[in-house]
Amino acid sequence: MLRNVVIVGGGTAGWMTATYLKEAFGDRLSVTLVESARVPTIGVGEATFSTVRHFFDYLGLAEHEWMPACHASYKLAIRFENWREPGHVFYHPFERLPKVQGFTMADWWLKLGGERFDKDCLVIPALCDAMRSPRYPDGELFERALHDGGDRPRRSTLSDQSTQFPYAYHFDASLLAEFLADLGTSRGIRRVRDDVLEVRQDERGWISHVVTREHGDITGDLFIDCTGFRGLLINQVMKEPFESYQDYLPNNRAVALRVPIDVVENGMRPCTTATAMDSGWIWTIPLSNRIGTGYVYAEDFCAPEDAERTLREFVGPAAAEVEANHIKMRIGRNRNSWVRNCVAIGLSSGFVEPLESTGIFFIQYGVEQLVKHFPDENWQPELTAGYNRAIARCLDGVRDFLVVHYRCAARADTPYWKATKERPVPAGLEERLEAWSVRLPDETSIYPYYHGFEAYSYNVMLLGLGGHLPQRSLPALDYLDDTEARAQLARVREQASALVDALPSQQEYLASVASGR
Repeated sequence: MLRNVVIVGGGTAGWMTATYLKEAFGDRLSVTLVESARVPTIGVGEATFSTVRHFFDYLGLAEHEWMPACHASYKLAIRFENWREPGHVFYHPFERLPKVQGFTMADWWLKLGGERFDKDCLVIPALCDAMRSPRYPDGELFERALHDGGDRPRRSTLSDQSTQFPYAYHFDASLLAEFLADLGTSRGIRRVRDDVLEVRQDERGWISHVVTREHGDITGDLFIDCTGFRGLLINQVMKEPFESYQDYLPNNRAVALRVPIDVVENGMRPCTTATAMDSGWIWTIPLSNRIGTGYVYAEDFCAPEDAERTLREFVGPAAAEVEANHIKMRIGRNRNSWVRNCVAIGLSSGFVEPLESTGIFFIQYGVEQLVKHFPDENWQPELTAGYNRAIARCLDGVRDFLVVHYRCAARADTPYWKATKERPVPAGLEERLEAWSVRLPDETSIYPYYHGFEAYSYNVMLLGLGGHLPQRSLPALDYLDDTEARAQLARVREQASALVDALPSQQEYLASVASGR
């Protein structure tokens, strides 16, 4: 059996990995995390994917135990502004589309028409507009069928997600890392605050130990690279090549601000907002004490100083004294994320841009797959190959989904947005796009491997973006009675109205959680 795992790098990736491995294997595995106070973390990955609840469930953490400490808020959707044209808005919610007579309401909506697809077919957009919490004052979920049985979570993983859970979280990533560090050390993780001066390899090219400034040699059996875009172990030491996605995805830089805000006065939308700009898009993430915001852009179309000026103008006077954080993003993935006895997790493994909040998801998926493929002293190559296949497919699938956002957005009013229609698309996606021009995506026509997104997400994005709509509704619907479909549209309006009236505001509910009520 392997006895010692050494994680190099802290931050969200390092501490999510460390605490998950410790929870999975307990005292049968020694976990040491080495992090340097001299190396800053990116620290802006504040929006998440709905599957992140399984991570907290796995650690046995209830929301009241960690959310207040991390200034966390709920995220029910992503609000897309200006992607079709200036002034246009639609939501990508964590909500599956209902079906009527075997066809989704997206198919029926194309047949029957309506004011706005997302608000006509789904209830979450109304909750976001009204700034509602997804939980009633007593803590019960608004989707009562999904009620989690109380405040104490059960241990679960991504593979347990048979239903679409209706929300994710926003949180301060640096505070979450510190929260997990305290939790992890209390559960037996060894935390070493020190600089790694050198990484030593044996005659086979496997990592034998890292040399630190003050703690000397730290040896291990398995080494996990959580050093971010530097890829200290996987790229610099193991020399694993990095495969760029820049041919397909235009953005490679970001500038971020942390803007104080009075949430009592301003309220808190339970969603991330992605606002299309001339050379990219701006995220807006409401936390319980501030707004996290940033401009993601392509350096070929916008200089850093212009991006910062645009972001400050977008935020307004509240951004005047706030320090900007400029980030150069490495977009793509390693050819392999596991090489010999080194596994890269987080930014060191791969990254797309943060458009669908998948950064934390990639960390979670990486460590869950590591547990499923964990080796023994025989280091079976099939386990390594299976892990690399799963990670590569997941990242490539998210890449394809994000390419859809740009290729299918109707907006084409600036050089940047015109260029997004001219970039190449990954293999297989062009064929899918052709199929979707006749029939909306279903489980058989989207990217075929697990990447976190279901067919309903592709439907929502195509209908919201507006630049690649089916030429007409499905002919089959002309032969079916539409009474039940019309009743379902009416039911959505009634449910949404009733929920808006019954649910507390997000700010009110989170205040009660923070106060312990």
